[in-house]
Amino acid sequence: MMDPTTDNAGQTGDPGTPRASLEALRAEIAKAVVGQDPAVTGLVVALLCRGHVLLEGVPGVAKTLLVRALASALELDTKRVQFTPDLMPSDVTGSLVYDARTAEFSFQPGPVFTNLLLADEINRTPPKTQSSLLEAMEERQVTVDGTPRPLPEPFLVAATQNPVEYEGTYPLPEAQLDRFLLKLTIPLPSRQDEIDVLTRHAQGFNPRDLHAAGVRPVAGPADLEAARAAVAKTTVSPEITAYVVDLCRATRESPSLTLGVSPRGATALLATSRAWAWLTGRDYVIPDDVKALALPTLRHRVQLRPEAEMEGVTADSVINAILAHVPVPR
Repeated sequence: MMDPTTDNAGQTGDPGTPRASLEALRAEIAKAVVGQDPAVTGLVVALLCRGHVLLEGVPGVAKTLLVRALASALELDTKRVQFTPDLMPSDVTGSLVYDARTAEFSFQPGPVFTNLLLADEINRTPPKTQSSLLEAMEERQVTVDGTPRPLPEPFLVAATQNPVEYEGTYPLPEAQLDRFLLKLTIPLPSRQDEIDVLTRHAQGFNPRDLHAAGVRPVAGPADLEAARAAVAKTTVSPEITAYVVDLCRATRESPSLTLGVSPRGATALLATSRAWAWLTGRDYVIPDDVKALALPTLRHRVQLRPEAEMEGVTADSVINAILAHVPVPR
């Protein structure tokens, strides 16, 4: 099965094209982050699909640095919210503030009013505050005191979370998870990558100063919009559409799962497959594109039965088994 974590997407882009601009992100982000091409690819796919990304990994694997480097390379406005147990919804969305000079209430925007919101350690805050992002992620607006306020475009939530087994975490509810286009797992680095990280630090690398690290804007909102328009023209055959539907319906019939992929998940898989096909230089989708994006697009949209979980079954293993079982269109 093709894997977007290792495939060299987008190597056919001509200089000056939207694809070439997005390809340049890899090299630029690599100035600050070592060995995270898979996550970079996932974030680019999410931007192309107007989706959001959940990054899961143990502390210290550069999840936050990765998102900050992406924002710098794309010249996007970014804000960071550290999710804590005492964080309130209004701390994210904003609130009405009384102005004594005018004797009126005025709206004070929260950090959600940005292009790229870094929701750091989102599962360390209770569900009430987690849910404050639901409207923003789905409707791209925030309603305060009955008044809807649109968010900037582009808008992407990149949320990081520690594995749910860690102390002091609150598992995200299904409705919240379903709003994320992709769930990317950030592994520990290989031995050589870790040596490279330490070598950079020994040479004076400061992760808090991306400008000094040489990270420069290589693309912007205009490039992103042009790329989205190109992705929208990517052809999807009826056979591919049926294949996506069959994969998602198979999750609903799996004996290992209590919750399968919803129609929203099927729509998400079709969208990410189109973006991946375009990044790899094609204007049509093939079954391998669907297979490549199945795990990151679907793994957070299914729920394991407790007995299956006790036997060591994982969401990834169930999806891989379904990919092996469902007939592939020719």
